Amino acid sequence: MTPDELYDDADRERLVAEPPKRVDAPVRTPFERDRARVVHAAASRRLAAKTQVVGPQSDDFVRNRLTHSLEVAQVARDLARALGCHPDVTETAALAHDLGHPPFGHNGERVLAELGQECGGFEGNAQTLRLLTRLEAKTFGPSGSVGLNLTRATLDACTKYPWTRSDAPDPGGVHADGTPRFVVKFGVYDDDAEVFSWFRRGIAGTRKCLEAQVMDLADDVAYSVHDVEDGIVAGRLDLTRLDVDALWDTVRAWYLPDGDDDELGAALDAMREQASWPEASYDASRRSLAAMKNLTSDLIGRFCGSVRAATFAAADGPFVRHRADLVVPRQTEVEIAILKGIAAHYVMQAQDRLTLMERQRELMAELFEAVWSRGPDALDPSFVEDWETAHDDATRRRVTIDQVASYTDARAIKRHRELTGRG
Repeated sequence: MTPDELYDDADRERLVAEPPKRVDAPVRTPFERDRARVVHAAASRRLAAKTQVVGPQSDDFVRNRLTHSLEVAQVARDLARALGCHPDVTETAALAHDLGHPPFGHNGERVLAELGQECGGFEGNAQTLRLLTRLEAKTFGPSGSVGLNLTRATLDACTKYPWTRSDAPDPGGVHADGTPRFVVKFGVYDDDAEVFSWFRRGIAGTRKCLEAQVMDLADDVAYSVHDVEDGIVAGRLDLTRLDVDALWDTVRAWYLPDGDDDELGAALDAMREQASWPEASYDASRRSLAAMKNLTSDLIGRFCGSVRAATFAAADGPFVRHRADLVVPRQTEVEIAILKGIAAHYVMQAQDRLTLMERQRELMAELFEAVWSRGPDALDPSFVEDWETAHDDATRRRVTIDQVASYTDARAIKRHRELTGRG
């Protein structure tokens, strides 16, 4: 069967039925339309000016949230095709996976989570669902905006954490400044529960669909490899000179608490055995750039290949929606954690970055209070009606969070200066 034949009418259903397209319009499948809607969304364009690891204005090579999302989409599409699930559904989920990130990435998320305690919290993945089903202007139903009005299968694939805040597990790990994480990971706010229940109809528990699992893995693979690449080009790390004792401490603190020295060392040695692993320091030459690209390509192929083989070995399929699960071998999990640990140790914990992050948190808190205190006068027109129809302060606080979260890094700085008079 083709991927299209493995999905039924319920998978293609939209919350609000849409009239047929013009007969002279290009013929596209429902899942192709979903992909196009995310590509053309305003929130997608804003990702180009939002932080990935370092600020998008700091260098013309480093990745921003948009370029990262495009790379995740490529990895996800290729793996989906190899597994037999729908490439368009999976790619759309990958393109959308970071739409809800606020200015300054996880650093900004941390501030909004603190400020949102009274109205249901804040989480980038829950904000993504809110954008897709409410805030992005495309389709209106009897009760108001339904966002991009994506299909049931696509919305499910976009939901990395299919549970509410009250059902979320306790947070773990640390922030980039070494402080413990307190932001719980969840994928739906309480006031978005109705649409969540609609597209999860018939699905018991908190199991992610296979396409969401592929998107999640593609995200891990892409940023584990590419954050290291960005760190190398920025001159912050050298793969030929790793302090493994300190590195293992970071890997355990951030990503793999149960990883012992022997297991981590064996996994690093296995990656070093690849012919493309560097034997000389990066020197910014064209030959050095090509060698680094070969390494990133080999690592992505290595991880996706091992997952594909393990998934096929574990079940007969079909590998779509809730009919199968992705299998990530322990070896692959450890190797990905080591790469993420390298970026964390040498880039995210650098003192200049920690100082900048502290100032970013101050700015975000001051910006929120300035918008909150001025109300509709400080809001974009698209958020004014939400404020005016809000029935209590908690709802108005959510509107303020929606507004601040929508800003790019540069606009957050600009609005802070306009509203507070401080640079």
